Amino acid sequence: MAGDERNHIDDANLHVTGRHSEVPAPHVGIDQNDDGVVIVVTQAFGPKGDNLVGVSDVTFDGYPAVSVGVRLPDGKEGVVHLSPIHGDGRKAGFTEIPKGAKCELFCPVSKEPLPALGEVEDGSGASYRALFLTPKLEDGAVVMISDVWGHFHSRIIDDMELLSYWAVNQEKQGA
Repeated sequence: MAGDERNHIDDANLHVTGRHSEVPAPHVGIDQNDDGVVIVVTQAFGPKGDNLVGVSDVTFDGYPAVSVGVRLPDGKEGVVHLSPIHGDGRKAGFTEIPKGAKCELFCPVSKEPLPALGEVEDGSGASYRALFLTPKLEDGAVVMISDVWGHFHSRIIDDMELLSYWAVNQEKQGA
């Protein structure tokens, strides 16, 4: 990846920990190059086992998007296509959502709600929702995403190990 292509990734808040280079996983791709480490979710499953990567033809830097259904408190809903590159905040599709809106996240295939994994411990009122990294749908291998629009907290946990953590502090961004 050339340096210009990474300007949308919050490298200052992307942390990589653990044994990721020792334990390769087919559901998370790790690309290490001159620009650093890039973690890409290559498969993510909804609560009924539907793979949500590549559901649409939307891609980010050549990688198929992760598609998630979003329902707003007023009943409007649509599908948001998320960049599979961890730490990349780009989205496509249903994105005209007010910042701070608490959203119901669901599988766009089965329409089942994404399972809750607990509150984000930052006082925002946001909760983590689960996309599973394997078809076994185990809590030890998940992408945890926030259910509040514009609240950029996400985590990837693989084999109960924190593989990566990305948290954007709104004050640091000058928002």
